[in-house]
Amino acid sequence: MELFDINQAIERIILMERCFDALQNADAAAIKADDSLKEQLWLLTQYYQGGKWILDYELDEKGLLPCDLKRGVLSQDAVFDLLDKINK
Repeated sequence: MELFDINQAIERIILMERCFDALQNADAAAIKADDSLKEQLWLLTQYYQGGKWILDYELDEKGLLPCDLKRGVLSQDAVFDLLDKINK
């Protein structure tokens, strides 16, 4: 994998972390009422279901991401559990 691809992954992970944090701190009613939160939910869902999550996860497993990069969004259950909680 090229450095450019890793840099794109890092930027994507940072963005998804922001979305994850915002959604985790909001309740379902707020998400349904707030366009910004709805967009973040859409982005996080696309990231998780569209295949980019697994690519970033594999980079992390190979040790190709910086040690100081916040990467909670790459845990195997965090995004799934959050999306499940929101969609109930």
